[in-house]
Amino acid sequence: MSKDKKHKGEAEDGAKPNGMDVTLNRVLGEPADPPPPAPPAPAPMSTKRYLEELAKLQVELAKLQEWVHARGLKVVVLFEGRDAAGKGGAIKTITLALNPRIARVVALPAPTERERTQWYFQRYVANLPAAGEIVLLDRSWYNRAGVERVMGFATTEEVEEFYRSCPEFERMLVRSGIIVVKYWFSVSDTEQERRFQARIKDPTKRWKLSPMDLQSRARWIEYSMAKDEMFRHTDIKQAPWYVVNADDKKRARLNVISHLLSLVPYEDLTPEPIVLPPREPDRGYVRPPMDEQTFIPEVF
Repeated sequence: MSKDKKHKGEAEDGAKPNGMDVTLNRVLGEPADPPPPAPPAPAPMSTKRYLEELAKLQVELAKLQEWVHARGLKVVVLFEGRDAAGKGGAIKTITLALNPRIARVVALPAPTERERTQWYFQRYVANLPAAGEIVLLDRSWYNRAGVERVMGFATTEEVEEFYRSCPEFERMLVRSGIIVVKYWFSVSDTEQERRFQARIKDPTKRWKLSPMDLQSRARWIEYSMAKDEMFRHTDIKQAPWYVVNADDKKRARLNVISHLLSLVPYEDLTPEPIVLPPREPDRGYVRPPMDEQTFIPEVF
């Protein structure tokens, strides 16, 4: 193709060679082309399809659990993100079909006065997995780079030290044999507002709204800047951040489970079906009278 023809074809296709038109627009004082519109959001997933897909993934989670237990693996999964982004719901969904003795959830409260005097990572280290365990951290040591920074609970020096020490801390965990997985649940301003309003209206969910949650709305930009800075310092090769598009809760939960399963190679070690032994004979056993026991009222 000749040079002239190539340029003609590009013009016909609407291509912009090397961004020269944008530069020319700036020189001439003309506005640049607007950015392309965001792709439309997919249609909401039906509950039927969600439950079908979830059932398949839960079978695989059970296989992963058996593999981790049998091979003595150590897995820690961090769940971070905006308030009302769906972290807790995702954790509950993951653990529905798992053995709590193998897969446990850790959600630490605010540090005590004694814990505030310890090495910052100390109380989290005590909750790391032993061999054959999966630990799901509902919030983690990244509180220092998020809420503690924005709300002034940590000094500038403490935050800077966190940026320096956290990557090395996580590399140390990986070298020790712990599989570290970090998820950031990303939710839009509009969707967070909708979820907050739903919590306000629902008496069974109002406990989820704390003064910190309200501050997170008021300081949306500050939290955004803190998250960006946190990613710059801690998105490392040995323990990268994985961002979850969490505006659609159903899809977010399925996507997180699917992704987690892809990170830990496993084989099917599901135990064989168990045959129940016959019940022993009564041998003259007589149950005590029913009226001698206290039963709860049968309201339903």
